[in-house]
Amino acid sequence: MSVTIRIVSNDTELKEIAELASEIWHECFVDIISEGQIDYMVGMFQSYNAMTRQIINEDYSYYAVRENDELCGYIGVKPEKDKRLFLSKLYLRKDKRGKGIASLMLKNVFDTAREYGNTEVYLTVNKHNDHAIAVYKKIGFKVIEETVKDIGCGYVMDDYIMSFAL
Repeated sequence: MSVTIRIVSNDTELKEIAELASEIWHECFVDIISEGQIDYMVGMFQSYNAMTRQIINEDYSYYAVRENDELCGYIGVKPEKDKRLFLSKLYLRKDKRGKGIASLMLKNVFDTAREYGNTEVYLTVNKHNDHAIAVYKKIGFKVIEETVKDIGCGYVMDDYIMSFAL
């Protein structure tokens, strides 16, 4: 197994990630939120246009994760002024889980955070995403806050904020 994780540097790759995002969201969140909310959130936060806006206006960086040259996951991070790195997105295709790829992805996130001089990585996770919560806790993330955020069109993000001290 050959896994590469590298920063996205062109529109073609970002479009490929946006397509993968839709695929992953529709397989992972169908038992947690409605199909309508999945479509809405993919459009608002995971589409090519949304990710382009995040890169240009919000200082996000995206990383493509490939196994044997096949795109299988992606990471989105945003450094913040308070020595924290926001892990906005860490997604891996279902058929690639359990192979150690997610661990490599998190190592990349932690290394990136250290390069930025951050002392903490934090993320948001849906309160009903039991598998992801268990994985993050096993790694050492701790729930530090609960949040409910109105994202428009009658939808909310009902999340835990989890933190990992570097």
